[in-house]
Amino acid sequence: MSESTAAADQQPKFAIQRIYLKDVSFESPSSPGSFRSAPKPSVNLDLNARHVAIEAGLWEVILSLTLTAKDESDKTLYLAEVQQAGIFVIDGLDEAAKDHMLASFCPNILFPYARENIDSLIIKGSFPPLMLAPVNFDALYEQAKRSEERRVGKECRSRWS
Repeated sequence: MSESTAAADQQPKFAIQRIYLKDVSFESPSSPGSFRSAPKPSVNLDLNARHVAIEAGLWEVILSLTLTAKDESDKTLYLAEVQQAGIFVIDGLDEAAKDHMLASFCPNILFPYARENIDSLIIKGSFPPLMLAPVNFDALYEQAKRSEERRVGKECRSRWS
């Protein structure tokens, strides 16, 4: 193997292999009654990202969005769930950089697709469109890292106390 081939193998690699809709669900349990009034719903968004190794250097990242809208009497108007997924090549990175790519960069790529699918579901359910605001996945990643560090620190202190 030549030096240039060996150097190329050491270079960090990132590529999107595929972006796809893994799972989708829409429920409108209060319809048709929910269409009779013009409620100002309260909307709750649950967001979760996870990743699974497919093989060495190949990862599936799944971004899950669950959106629940309720009226003023706490009756569910609709529940929309989307699992937007992607297959990514991530290789040649140290562990910290790979974790950052999987937990922040890849979900950031998937989010516009998930947001568009959620919006489409809501419109098809005959509700007004709801464009979700962008999400700062870097901030969420940093927050999760700090939370994990505090949790591990507490466990260590309690073991040695």
